[in-house]
Amino acid sequence: MKISFCIITLNEEENLGRCLQSCHDLADEILVVDSGSVDGTEAIARGYGTRWKHQEWLGYVGQKNLAISSAGNPWVFSLDADEELSPMLREEIRLIRDGPSTGVAGYSMPRCVLYEGRWIRHGDWYPDRLVRLFQRDKACFTGGRVHERLQLDGVVERLRGDLFHYSFKDSADHRERGRRYARLWAETQFENGRRIGRWAPILHSIFRWFRCYLLRGGFLDGRQGWRIAQINSAEVLLKYRLLYEMGLKGQPEQVP
Repeated sequence: MKISFCIITLNEEENLGRCLQSCHDLADEILVVDSGSVDGTEAIARGYGTRWKHQEWLGYVGQKNLAISSAGNPWVFSLDADEELSPMLREEIRLIRDGPSTGVAGYSMPRCVLYEGRWIRHGDWYPDRLVRLFQRDKACFTGGRVHERLQLDGVVERLRGDLFHYSFKDSADHRERGRRYARLWAETQFENGRRIGRWAPILHSIFRWFRCYLLRGGFLDGRQGWRIAQINSAEVLLKYRLLYEMGLKGQPEQVP
């Protein structure tokens, strides 16, 4: 099996070296699709012998679909620059690559987030199982302006090794990105014709906190688990409030 690792980037010099170091010896090709980095991203990428491609930003869905369609091999691993293959996942991929054909269309793996110095293994964030290794001609990304998802035609096999995710610098970064994602989500839902009632924001927010912190054991992640539940709940409150206000005004609402 020959595998192309596909990565989209924009000013990822803090993350890209770690990402590439974890996969370069498993890859038959590494393709980096960059949307205009002005830091050291390109130099780092070229230092690992990657194939570099510039593409103005098409949105998460468009950018990732362009990357996989540009891959030179029938199998693709879609990897984000702030992710890293764990040792166990590396070994599983090595066995798949060097082994006989299995007849599956893709492989899913759990993703584990490092948050304020702690690996989060409970709540809404884990196992966050995603299909990342797949046959190129059987897959495409779909979705709105944020939170793209992969559609795959065929059987998926589950891997055990974690995909490590260095998602947020700190809780302040988490809150700020939550605000951006909330606006993008609300705009997508509004454009798709969705409308909600006045009580939906608070009800969804309460449920998200209850599910994350209690039902899924977020409390087992200590103070980080508490903070994640609080910030995620606030993001849900904001995105549904924005969607509700868009419905009242008949146009997208701006986040102050």
